Amino acid sequence: MEIRPTTLQGVMLLRPRRHEDARGWFSESWSAGEMAAAGLDLNFVQDNHSLSHAAGTLRGLHYQAPPHAQDKLVRCTRGAILDVAVDARRGSPGYGRWLAERLSAENGWQMLIPKGFLHGFLTLEPDTEVQYKCTAPYAPEADGAVRWDSLGIDWGQGGAPILSPRDADAPGFDTWHSPFVWEGAR
Repeated sequence: MEIRPTTLQGVMLLRPRRHEDARGWFSESWSAGEMAAAGLDLNFVQDNHSLSHAAGTLRGLHYQAPPHAQDKLVRCTRGAILDVAVDARRGSPGYGRWLAERLSAENGWQMLIPKGFLHGFLTLEPDTEVQYKCTAPYAPEADGAVRWDSLGIDWGQGGAPILSPRDADAPGFDTWHSPFVWEGAR
């Protein structure tokens, strides 16, 4: 597995090896042993899967507050997305900084987003499917969102995205109080 650090501390890009032949390819999308060998000890407890029919659908920026905070391993299994992580750890040198990466079924990249980061994605193609592993189960009382356009993120599209009412009404980053606190370098 290829593992690449990013400009945001803790956020990583991973690309599993693909074994190709005339039939197509096979890939081991997650291996606890390979991750442990790379210093990543993650205990995933839930898998999520979403389908967005229209290109231009934006989901996020979402989080789960402690003690239900989640590490996420995100991959696009059909179509393509612009996947975004935002450092929301108060006191972090990267607080408020964001990173956007193109994940697609074709390129096979995955993004590892640690606890303390907001997460969102914009679909770039119709009928896009996204799957992600989480280290904590969904907890409605800890669920939250920050407005998608309050951080100056370049979503790479000119028009307004398709949003849920929840995402459209989320507070802006400047008025939101983050429940996450930076714990120093890990």
